[in-house]
Amino acid sequence: MKDSGDTLRIDKWLWAARFFKTRALAAEAVGGGHVHVNGTRVKPSRPLRVGDRLRITRSGLTWEVEVRALLDKRRPAAEAQQLYEETPQSRRAREEAAEARRLARLAAPQTEHRPERRDRHRIRRFMGKE
Repeated sequence: MKDSGDTLRIDKWLWAARFFKTRALAAEAVGGGHVHVNGTRVKPSRPLRVGDRLRITRSGLTWEVEVRALLDKRRPAAEAQQLYEETPQSRRAREEAAEARRLARLAAPQTEHRPERRDRHRIRRFMGKE
């Protein structure tokens, strides 16, 4: 890990902290305005320092984290989690969103069986695909 006086590109840190699967995806998200540092939109090359606060939006979820350490190599998830600390409000909001998605999935209508051949033909005809 780097010293507290060092800096690291934000896209590289996001990749190392395992918020994104590739560095290119991290750079695309930063450039697209899905990552804010200390409340401001930044470019992928922006230097990140220990103590900076990030707001990361990905797949409809938002993380608010504070940078605890800098690491430019991708390590196991357990080590990557040591690079940042998530705020309690952010964790609570993500858990509530996950619970809401779970409840919505349970409330969706469930069919008792798969449509049979005649039913599938009728559905296709009704949808105008046949």
